[in-house]
Amino acid sequence: MNDELSQAEWFKSSRSGGGQDCVEVAFLRRGGVGVRDSKDPGGPALVFTGEQWDRFLAGGVWER
Repeated sequence: MNDELSQAEWFKSSRSGGGQDCVEVAFLRRGGVGVRDSKDPGGPALVFTGEQWDRFLAGGVWER
């Protein structure tokens, strides 16, 4: 998984406005979704399954 995270294409939300306090998201090859702190790209990352990510978004915590 670490190899998959290190090779992932990470992006910030278009709503971040170029600010420093953001998260970055990557859609992983095996269908998961990685989430990390944009200020610490080499630090830890959370990995969700596709289903978990869909539930997270459906909960209204983060708008698409």
